[in-house]
Amino acid sequence: MSNATAAAPASRAPRSLRLLTCNLQVGIHTSAYHHYLTRSWQHVLPHPKRQGRLDLIADMLRDYDIVGLQEVDGGSFRSGHVNQVEYLAARAEFPHYYQQLNRNLGRVAQHSNGLLSRLTPHQVNEYRLPGTLPGRGAMHARFGEGPDALHLVVAHLALGHRTRTRQLDYLSEIIQPLRHVVVMGDLNCTPDQIKAHQRFCHALPLHPVAMPLSYPAWQPRRALDHILISEALHAERFEVLDRLFSDHLPVAVDIQLPTACLRSMSDTHRDS
Repeated sequence: MSNATAAAPASRAPRSLRLLTCNLQVGIHTSAYHHYLTRSWQHVLPHPKRQGRLDLIADMLRDYDIVGLQEVDGGSFRSGHVNQVEYLAARAEFPHYYQQLNRNLGRVAQHSNGLLSRLTPHQVNEYRLPGTLPGRGAMHARFGEGPDALHLVVAHLALGHRTRTRQLDYLSEIIQPLRHVVVMGDLNCTPDQIKAHQRFCHALPLHPVAMPLSYPAWQPRRALDHILISEALHAERFEVLDRLFSDHLPVAVDIQLPTACLRSMSDTHRDS
């Protein structure tokens, strides 16, 4: 895992946080099903407009406190040797960023998850999710100390039901003993499929909130991108952003932190 942290003055932990998750498809603009075929070459070759698209994405990210990214490139031939996590963090002025390399294809592709934060994490762990084919991962950031710390997990789950079930089992083990939890990312399953997974729902009881439709981006029909929060946290609003950057639409939520969680995060910095 690579990361960077910039020095900044300390400040009190914010009572509310703006969260966003987005599958960037390594910056490939997709607005129709046939683009999966006609633009598939962009998964291995650079495109001259990719950098400009990253700039537009960075402008959107400026409004958020913590961002989870899936399908970003860690700096390879296809991205023009640009670490997209690092670039977006710098462009959107996030002082803390973390990259998890999930599928290393050498100079051709560096398939990754990313985490951008204006808060200083006390700890960040990465996990290789189970599956027949390697390449899926999760990142776990802890903000604060003790049982009332805020825990945020960024994940990208498999397409297949059987493998995805194993991966939800794995995440259940991580989050079950925790109190203030956010799980966000491209989970590749609908809310009903998540609710059908009893072990995961026991570990993270779900709020009765209808997640917005996020896929495919040009005509959303399925809610595959999620920001799931534990009962101890309060969501003020969920929304999907009508920003056609990839084949998924970004999903965002504002959450209110309880007093106990704020107290635990008293040493966490919100940097600007």
